[in-house]
Amino acid sequence: MAIAVNGKADLHTHTTASDGTQPPAANVRLAKEAGLAAIAITDHDTMAGVEEAIAEGERIGITVVPGVELSTVAEGRDIHILGYYTDWRAALWQERLAGLRSTRDQRNDMIVERLVQLGVSITMDEVIHAAAMEGAGDDKGKGGGPDRAAGKTIGRPHIAAVLLNKGVVSSMKEAFDLYLAEGAAAYVNPPRLHPFEAIEWIKEAGGTSVIAHPGLYGDDELVETIIQRGIEGIEAYHSDHDTEAEARYVAMAERHGLLVTGGSDYHGERQGKVFHGAIGSRTVDADVLQQLDKRARA
Repeated sequence: MAIAVNGKADLHTHTTASDGTQPPAANVRLAKEAGLAAIAITDHDTMAGVEEAIAEGERIGITVVPGVELSTVAEGRDIHILGYYTDWRAALWQERLAGLRSTRDQRNDMIVERLVQLGVSITMDEVIHAAAMEGAGDDKGKGGGPDRAAGKTIGRPHIAAVLLNKGVVSSMKEAFDLYLAEGAAAYVNPPRLHPFEAIEWIKEAGGTSVIAHPGLYGDDELVETIIQRGIEGIEAYHSDHDTEAEARYVAMAERHGLLVTGGSDYHGERQGKVFHGAIGSRTVDADVLQQLDKRARA
């Protein structure tokens, strides 16, 4: 199926299927309001929100790119790999995503256990409830709550929300700075999928792989190593990249013959603050969709 889309595309957004605060259909409507031609749904280790988003896109005339953001670890560092146009209905692919969510669940348990050891009153039941209720009531009941539990990814923002609600911290930022960010008091990083494996999994699922927000890793040598193992694109434009970083990663992509992508990494709004950026705040020309799809079919 040829993809011909004119305009701008935001190729990195999250929904209530993982740790976003808006249901998939709402993200698509926000893309429409922002004047975009296309939007990708790239939830963490799940594609549970893709079908709802595609249906809404068809209804209002927005192209929806099926995507996912895989959580991997290399050299002790969290590395995220985006996958576009995978066959999200394929049994093996779904099994692999479920396995990643299981590993994430183990990590959540370890974080909660460490928080308790630090004297913080918190349980996994509270975290699960916070995740289930995020977005509840949106889209006439379709956006959140227990009805979206199947395939949902629970992550650190949900733990942070519990800490905030309990008054342990005064903001989401404080929750990460004190407890949840890399190097913080309750941070843990158990063995997880390696980026090289993620690239192969995406390829085997018929998709195109892109390294997400490389500027956040502080290690361009590692980024170059991942490129050598077959990554097909670099997310040069991201809400947490400054203009120097964007130019550096565009040049890196051109040097290696890779696709250049970009997106807001929108996670919704908490405490009146949008994480990481508003939908449409970082975009690329939508003609990159043809290249993403073409490489996926190669």
